[in-house]
Amino acid sequence: MKVIFSTYARLELEDAVHFYDLEYKGLGQQFKAEVRKAASMISEYPEAWTIDRGDIRKCLLHKFPYKLLYSIEKDHVFIIAVAHLHRRPDYWIDRENT
Repeated sequence: MKVIFSTYARLELEDAVHFYDLEYKGLGQQFKAEVRKAASMISEYPEAWTIDRGDIRKCLLHKFPYKLLYSIEKDHVFIIAVAHLHRRPDYWIDRENT
């Protein structure tokens, strides 16, 4: 199944990559690879992860304190947020499908 990142999720991903690269050279690319791996797994098994709220599911990353929040649509998976686990937990709820 195809995976589509919202505009906000793409921005969150790039912000986190930039932050991690500032902390340690190459760490941002490791984070990005971890997100891609999680998105690939979600694509293959979209119903494998637990429901976070309503019909929104969450996939926790293994090596970083982040989760991917997504919905399963008719012909794709829509990533709503690339959310840090220790910051405002429900900030993404009022987002539109952008």
